[in-house]
Amino acid sequence: MSTLIAAENLGHAYHDEWLFKNLTLGIQTGQRVALVGINGAGKSTLLKLLAERFSPLEGKIVKNKSVKIGFLDQEPSFPDGYSISDFIFSLENKQQQLIKEYEELIEDPNPDEKTLNRLYEELSEHNAWEYEHEIKTILSRMGIHHLQQKIHTLSGGQKKRIALAKLLIEDPEIYVLDEPTNHLDIDTIEWLEKLLTSGNKTILLVTHDRYFLDNVCNTIVELDRGKIYNYNGNYAYFLEKKSEREASDESTFQKNKNLLKKELEWMRRMPQARGTKSQARIDAFYDLDSKTKQRTDNQSITLKVKMSRQGNKILELDHIGQSFNDKKIINDFTYTFKRADRIGLAGKNGTGKSTLLNLITGFLKPEQGNVSTGETTVYGYYKQGGLAFNEKERVIDIVKSDAEYIKMADGQTISASQLLTLFLFPPKKQHGMVEKLSGGEKKRLHLMKVLMQNPNFLILDEPTNDLDIDTLNVLEEFLENFPGVLILVSHDRYLLDKMSEQLFIMEGNGEVTIYNGNYSEYRLSLDVAKEKPEQKKKENPAPAPTLSVTKKLSYKEQKELEDLESRMPAIESAIAKLTESLLSIDSANYVEIQAITKSIEELNREMDSIMERWLELSE
Repeated sequence: MSTLIAAENLGHAYHDEWLFKNLTLGIQTGQRVALVGINGAGKSTLLKLLAERFSPLEGKIVKNKSVKIGFLDQEPSFPDGYSISDFIFSLENKQQQLIKEYEELIEDPNPDEKTLNRLYEELSEHNAWEYEHEIKTILSRMGIHHLQQKIHTLSGGQKKRIALAKLLIEDPEIYVLDEPTNHLDIDTIEWLEKLLTSGNKTILLVTHDRYFLDNVCNTIVELDRGKIYNYNGNYAYFLEKKSEREASDESTFQKNKNLLKKELEWMRRMPQARGTKSQARIDAFYDLDSKTKQRTDNQSITLKVKMSRQGNKILELDHIGQSFNDKKIINDFTYTFKRADRIGLAGKNGTGKSTLLNLITGFLKPEQGNVSTGETTVYGYYKQGGLAFNEKERVIDIVKSDAEYIKMADGQTISASQLLTLFLFPPKKQHGMVEKLSGGEKKRLHLMKVLMQNPNFLILDEPTNDLDIDTLNVLEEFLENFPGVLILVSHDRYLLDKMSEQLFIMEGNGEVTIYNGNYSEYRLSLDVAKEKPEQKKKENPAPAPTLSVTKKLSYKEQKELEDLESRMPAIESAIAKLTESLLSIDSANYVEIQAITKSIEELNREMDSIMERWLELSE
């Protein structure tokens, strides 16, 4: 494998603090690398440096000039006044410009036939129909439909999906992705996993999603206190080797501490003669002192805030209903919450998850039905959008605005500063401005403020976005022991599986289905349900309908029919050639036989799909 991009002796500082120095890293062709580390370690900065978004203060990035890098920022920015179409389709790409013109024209209810015919001929001439299909698939999967819409009118989640769609369409040599699963529903994440693992893509990404990390990445790189550690394996392998390294580091640290103590005594003796001391030994002392100071003693977040007492009545939803713009979001839903309910809220983007949460918490009054809250119910609502912090305010003042002292689960009362320390905000960061915090650190501060309310009904709307995996592990431990009611909205399948015992499935048509089990069990039940009708269909084929209604094909459908008819002979020919080559291969060459057999199966499946659509259009 060849190295596509490398960082050599990289050093960068942020707000006068070095994130890393003398850092060296290489990404090889076909490597799919996950970059992990705690919030504030410099992961996003390293991604931007490798994507050449700005230059490092020290060292250099080395790559071939022809290598194209696709970068997905955590919070993408867009040119002023651009529509979705302007951004998605590159001006330098002739095929994309033809597709853009074609897609814009067919959105018109009365398209000009002459222009359509010209575009159809040009798209065929440039072999762009297959590319057009790929682009439409990507845009559809990302929930992008109205290409003329201005980007500035969209939500943060929609903007992130547009940026990801453009990157997938461009298919660069290197994918650099900062939290690619944020704002995607689970179906889309699973589709993205398959797309990124097809072919020989080279990927560097930061993600908190452990299932996604395990399914996509074959290498893990940890950024810890300015140093890089490489692990060639999956997430489980990384955890095992990391624990071994930390055990070794602890042993070295204790030895250094003991040696430093002795050296300190030596340095303090006979100060008048210090000038005659061995300069080499003095230099070694300062080097040892620096190394020991860099080490932080087993820092971990502690989530142990007190929970308010919970009465018998918690929350009752009685035949509630809600609509927006004449579209039914929730239709006649009833549920009585019980103590220790652990509910996962699932459904595609736009099916009404946030609406249901706003009804539960009283931010929204239902159009129909009634929401009745128990007198002792105390909500803790961690919202997806986060808190609007004053960037010029000190971190400690953000906390003190709620309370100077906080009651913990063990009855102990601690100060705001002590609580911040438990949440891994050292004194220097506590007295620093909010603007100096990383995105993940701001999320951690938001989570801390929610837990300070001592809730007994906890609602977490996408809590995993931008949090580091270490913080997530601690959050999971806290939630496992949380005795109150938990509602969890998350695209993180690992978290949903671990924390929920029941699901509210937002079906998208106003219906809310209650499923007893976690997300993986729910998906398995869907797969089983799909298989049964197919088996029944094969066993009892439905009789052909006796009546038919003639329907004239639209221009677009007519062109699709012609395209299908032109594709079928090519696929049949490819199947014939592969079958012929299969007969001529030595039977001992099992690997090649298996590969050709798989290709034939895939082509047959494609032919079945084409035939099914061809019959539908022909009829």
